[in-house]
Amino acid sequence: MKRKVTVLGIESTAHTFGVGIATSEGEILANVNYVYTFEKGIHPREAAEHHSSVAHKAVKEALDKAGLSIHEIDAIAIALGPGLGPCLRIGATVARALSLYFNKPLVPVNHCVAHIEIARLTTGAEDPLVVYVSGGNTIVSAFVDGRYRVFGETLDIALGNCIDAFAREVGLPQPGVPNVEKMAERGSKYIPLPYVVKGQDLSFSGLLTMALRKVREGERLEDVCFSLIETAYSMLAEVAERALAHTKKKQLVLTGGVARSRRLQEMLREVAAEHGAEFHVVPPEYAGDNGAMIAWCGVLAYIHGVTIPVEESCIRQRWRLDEVDIPWRR
Repeated sequence: MKRKVTVLGIESTAHTFGVGIATSEGEILANVNYVYTFEKGIHPREAAEHHSSVAHKAVKEALDKAGLSIHEIDAIAIALGPGLGPCLRIGATVARALSLYFNKPLVPVNHCVAHIEIARLTTGAEDPLVVYVSGGNTIVSAFVDGRYRVFGETLDIALGNCIDAFAREVGLPQPGVPNVEKMAERGSKYIPLPYVVKGQDLSFSGLLTMALRKVREGERLEDVCFSLIETAYSMLAEVAERALAHTKKKQLVLTGGVARSRRLQEMLREVAAEHGAEFHVVPPEYAGDNGAMIAWCGVLAYIHGVTIPVEESCIRQRWRLDEVDIPWRR
């Protein structure tokens, strides 16, 4: 019988400093997350200062919740990218310190892969087409030949970033997505906005610019919000549908912070149904950035021999999803 492996994971790619603890039996023993709150977008240096101030509390709280001592942890997993440099450095520094001081192997984790793997774990989807949508990423992906291949992505800003930026400019509170969606529910008129799908890729910057222009021109905010949400989500649904038809996957999974969106869930559920695929959504507590997803991905990587020397554990701000080998799925 194989020994149970327990990994502590650290997430610090953007606004969240998270510490999770997971086991090779698929147990999430702790998921502690401290979020840097912001009104006008993430300021990387201020977010990093926040992470530095809460790191020790998050690690201690996670160990206490799991009922473990650091000596019972088999490895330390760290999200080395993609993300904001100052934020990534705080998490990496904490992880390196724990690795060196307590003589624990260090496991490198790609933030995007972690979002996919926590969704697979919590939904039970084994081989899905994945729609990963957050403030910083918009990717349609599926596992093919040892890696998560990209079957569509944003060419400029991410979907979550587009909606958050719109919310800030029109005076709606952050996070922007739920507040824009709430305003959209009161919209009664669709205003044509740029619908930019280029092959399998998406562009949201023109959509954002025009939506803001319509507000300045005097269109009802509720109508612009409605039009923005319907246009942006329809673009993503189109790309997801073509990817589903191409890959012939029988499961469609929505993950990332924007996965909490009921309207996006409705659209993608219809896409899945039309192609005879199961539809799954990552649970809300694992949708946004969190430590548990890094810990679980760290478990998968560690038990398949993926570790990194501390001196080579450089952060990778633009570490692409499709650059990562996935040995646990071969």
